Amino acid sequence: MGLAREVRLPKGKELSTISRSSKKQVPYTEMDYNNTATKLVLITKKSIENPQEKFTSLAYLLNEEYLFDCYRELKKDKAAGIDGMRLEDYTEEDIRREIAETVARMKTKRYRPKPVRRVYIRERKDKLRPLGIPAIIDKVVQLGIKKILEAIFEPHFLDSSYGFRPNRSCHQALKAVYQTAMAKPVNWIIDADIKGFFDNVDHYWMIECLNQRINDPSYRSLIIKFLKAGVIEEGKYYETEKGTPQGGVLSPILANIYLHYILDLWFEKVEKQRIRGYATEIRYADDFIITAQTKPEAERILQDLKERLEKFGLELSKDKTRIIEFGRYAQENSKNRGKRKPDTFDFLGFTHYCSKSRKGNFLLKAKTSRKKFNKRIKELNQWLRATRNMLKTEDIWKALTLKLTGHYNYYGISGNSSSIQTYYYWTLLLTFKWLNRRSQKQSFNWEQFTEHLKRYPLPKPALVYNLYDSW
Repeated sequence: MGLAREVRLPKGKELSTISRSSKKQVPYTEMDYNNTATKLVLITKKSIENPQEKFTSLAYLLNEEYLFDCYRELKKDKAAGIDGMRLEDYTEEDIRREIAETVARMKTKRYRPKPVRRVYIRERKDKLRPLGIPAIIDKVVQLGIKKILEAIFEPHFLDSSYGFRPNRSCHQALKAVYQTAMAKPVNWIIDADIKGFFDNVDHYWMIECLNQRINDPSYRSLIIKFLKAGVIEEGKYYETEKGTPQGGVLSPILANIYLHYILDLWFEKVEKQRIRGYATEIRYADDFIITAQTKPEAERILQDLKERLEKFGLELSKDKTRIIEFGRYAQENSKNRGKRKPDTFDFLGFTHYCSKSRKGNFLLKAKTSRKKFNKRIKELNQWLRATRNMLKTEDIWKALTLKLTGHYNYYGISGNSSSIQTYYYWTLLLTFKWLNRRSQKQSFNWEQFTEHLKRYPLPKPALVYNLYDSW
């Protein structure tokens, strides 16, 4: 079974579908190369050529020049960690000194990441998402660790995984959904949601996943320290016994490694062998769907999925996980059961629904989900309200241009013209509304506003991603 072999682990725990490692190890300390980037390329090559071997010497790669290159890759204008320092607050001399001290502490096993600063962002009225903001120097070290992990694990991630991977995107995942529904015998969809995934990653199993390719205690210890660094919230320290904080540089790659072993490989090498019909998984980070050919097979997969995740400290959300009929026969079957329309499902901010082409054939379509659309409109309204008296009109126009372009770049997919047109019109209406509330005197009437738009047009709705291969 290759990567799907079983391994025996201590304390009676099992981790199926993780590969049995070879006795042969892969040391890298003897290399004459000074450039860590070059060594990462060689590590990737070795990882591909020897998929069952473990890497025994990695921590030494986190040298001063490598970490300084990582520092230069970090984005500016980001929130500060618990030390209150942002990227812009460091001079080159400051950061080089900080990196040198950090490397020295790592060599003597004295490096301890600072706890992350917990903040919350509102996803909807009744839900807040926690984010963990690391200190700058910890972000630098995390990025260094992340790039090494990617060099080792990325070549072995399955094609069904799209999230937070080089040269992969949300649009590619959406296209995979379209192509699967259109070309494969898909009749049922398991719309799955892992409850609080990032907050519930089991640290024991996370380390066991890393152990499948890594046998460097010093490097592994650094990752454990980040997992156990703790959280500061409203001035109070909280230990982290499980989870990997969203907001950290390291969290996405750790999530992909975790789900690669406990979900992707299991589904591909074990679950698909148990069923007779067609089934596939499409995953973006912790957001995924599974297709099935028949309802009994969909029900079996869902039950097996629940049991599988429970072994590793995760559970499916009862409210958000469901099986729906979806595909070329869904419309006819829905009518026969007295339903006006077949069910839909949301994935990556789009509502996917059954439709028909001009010739009357089945066609999967996707539109901006109502929840995401309403959220974007609310955010735009709040921004205009807050900045109308702070910015000049030309600065508001520049910002609106960026916001509209960003919206079209994501939501401008084949078949979604109506949604992005509606977003454009709402933008105009809200802009007109708040510009006229800058003072007691009206700034624009509608005719003047439209004349201003002619002279200084905002970006018109445009489709930028071809989902249907028809352009």
